[in-house]
Amino acid sequence: MGASKKSTRRLGESRLMCPYCGLPQERVATIEHDWVLLEPDMAPLAHVVPAEYRWIETSDGRVAVYGVCPPDPFQRCRIEHRLACPEQTLPDLWPWLTSLRGENARQAERLNEPEPPPHAPEEWPDAG
Repeated sequence: MGASKKSTRRLGESRLMCPYCGLPQERVATIEHDWVLLEPDMAPLAHVVPAEYRWIETSDGRVAVYGVCPPDPFQRCRIEHRLACPEQTLPDLWPWLTSLRGENARQAERLNEPEPPPHAPEEWPDAG
């Protein structure tokens, strides 16, 4: 008789297929009595995941957002499948940085634009 793979899923978890990419995602109960779709079989170190995207498993198998900063350097967390889904656009994880990058791009464009030629005196408005 062959060895069977032991399931590590807990109460309140189920696997669903992502409608965007077709890969599995885990439907896990939250402590707020809601559901979240997490990336299966992945638990990165919490300090590499932005605080509002860290899902920590509780002892009863449910998950909660873990916003402690800085987290314990050895703490593991879960992430939502949408962050790993190759067919979905990543959310703006750091809005202030996106704004800064946009402003820097506009500033670089202004610096690289050629200066307009000065207006000829006949084009100047009559000031008096």
